[in-house]
Amino acid sequence: MYKRKTSIWLSLDWLTLGICVLMVIAGWFAIYGASYEFDAENLFDPTGRMGSQLIWIGIAFCVTFVVLMLDRDFFETLSYLIYGFVFLLLILTILIAPEIKGSRSWLIVGPIHVQPAEFAKFATALAVAKFVSASHQTLFTFRHSLIVAGLIATPILCLLLQRETGSALVYLAFILVLYREGMSGFVLLTSICAVVFCVIVLRFGDRMTGTAPTGELIVAVMILIITVLETLFIRKDRTAVRVLPLILLLALPAGWLASHYLQLNYLWITVGVIGVTVCYLLFLSLKNLTAHYALIALFAVLSVGFLFSVDYVFDHVLEPHQQTRIRVSLGLENDPGGANYNVNQSKIAIGSGGFTGKGFLNGTQTKLKYVPEQDTDFIFCTIGEEFGFLGSLTLLVLFGTLIIRLVCLAEKQDSVFGRVYGYAVASILFFHLAINIGMVTGLTPVIGIPLPFFSYGGSSLLGFTLLLSVFLRIDAGRREQ
Repeated sequence: MYKRKTSIWLSLDWLTLGICVLMVIAGWFAIYGASYEFDAENLFDPTGRMGSQLIWIGIAFCVTFVVLMLDRDFFETLSYLIYGFVFLLLILTILIAPEIKGSRSWLIVGPIHVQPAEFAKFATALAVAKFVSASHQTLFTFRHSLIVAGLIATPILCLLLQRETGSALVYLAFILVLYREGMSGFVLLTSICAVVFCVIVLRFGDRMTGTAPTGELIVAVMILIITVLETLFIRKDRTAVRVLPLILLLALPAGWLASHYLQLNYLWITVGVIGVTVCYLLFLSLKNLTAHYALIALFAVLSVGFLFSVDYVFDHVLEPHQQTRIRVSLGLENDPGGANYNVNQSKIAIGSGGFTGKGFLNGTQTKLKYVPEQDTDFIFCTIGEEFGFLGSLTLLVLFGTLIIRLVCLAEKQDSVFGRVYGYAVASILFFHLAINIGMVTGLTPVIGIPLPFFSYGGSSLLGFTLLLSVFLRIDAGRREQ
């Protein structure tokens, strides 16, 4: 007997959509508050910030409606085609885009400015979800791992060539997606260690212990300790459980005692101990015919290589303004009138809001334009000043609710594609939120990424709208059957 499909409007997750609509509306009011000028003749002038954003909001609602009307499998079927099209846009942007504020990321067609980088996250999420769903049983074979890495690395490389370092960092969100799908915790641990090692090397790089840079020495000791602890965690070889702690217990006190009497390069001594440990791990791998010890040895080797590459990348790859921002964030420089100006003014604006805020349109920092980019990357400071702690907390609760809701819906999907794509949406939103709030409050370097649904910009709004509305359509499809 023919069973009638449930209407899309009955199948839709209205809670998620409602949160999204609420944030878009709140975002427009925040842009209104950041851009409003008391002597403005027409607040809704389409050439102005508020009028322009209102038009983009209307387009975003139309895009959402069109996406919801499409077949559930439409985007899964065309995933690779969409990815290829956006990739061509990224290449075109590198070749013909004009330089704006130090980057070449905008395609200009008449009065319309489009930033393909904002759509690349959506396209990459589709392509990764499609590939993972097609090869889920053999996903983490060497060949398939390379393909997934290639799908993620390709837009990253294009964005780096456009000098959009901040947008490129967001793709680290896909590590969380792959970890959910069974990726080894080895990769996640390596990623976390890379961030920690980088911060320590840069933060303590100007200090010396003996003849060795303190930052590099600390990281080398950490690599040795982590390598030994990882080996002990396996516990597949009793000899290793005895020998490796002995190496650690003898090497560290001996180095500490030697530092009081000898002017030695303790960094190279530590690296030498790591080398001995690596050789022993490779011996254990061959002896026990297991790859676990070889993976730990690989971690140690890669970590040492990364350790000695941090300074080179920082000095020769990053732009001077990026270097300054990182030094300021790590407390190595104090530049209140330069690289740290935005963050200082943002903190003042947020702090002056107090518990309940100064009131809508009453923010002094906002009205006097003390904070550059206050309606784009630094929109959070406008909310903090005008609505205070309560307004900022409400924003975080909205985002937290949305992200948790997306994760719950992703776990309920009846297809691997839907689950992977849902986790990609949640992870991308989480990374944008964490980095943007951290940037505005001085916890992370200023790298220039928008706050989803709040920051001014048509490309950003449409990119996040596509990202979320496609998942809502996929999720609604499981209730239509």
